[in-house]
Amino acid sequence: MAEQSAFQIRLEDNVATALQALEPGTVKLLGDSSFPSIEAVEAVPLGHKIALKEIAAGESIVKYGVVIGRSTKKISKGTWVHLHVMESIYDERSSHLDPVTGAPKDTRYE
Repeated sequence: MAEQSAFQIRLEDNVATALQALEPGTVKLLGDSSFPSIEAVEAVPLGHKIALKEIAAGESIVKYGVVIGRSTKKISKGTWVHLHVMESIYDERSSHLDPVTGAPKDTRYE
C-alpha cells in the first residue's frame, strides 16, 4: 500500500483532513502536528476528517483552530468524523442530511 497522509491545519485541531481515501493502517500527518502519524482504524474518504484523539459525546470538533461542530456520540481516535458522528454548529440543516450522500432526509421529492 502506498503511503497514506492527512493534513492537520492547526496544532489545536482534534481532526485532520484525509489527502486521499484512507484505509486502516498508518497515516502520515502533515501540517501543524505534534506527532508524525496516526493509525486509521477504518476507511476515511478523501477530503473527510480523521479523529486525532478520542472525542467525547458533546465535545467540540476543532479544525482550522476553531470549533466547526459538536460530536453527537463518542468518536474513537483514528476513525472517520462526518455527519454520522457530528453536527455542524453553523448549519442546522446538516443534521437532516444523509451522512454518505449528503441528500436531505427531511424533504420528499415527488
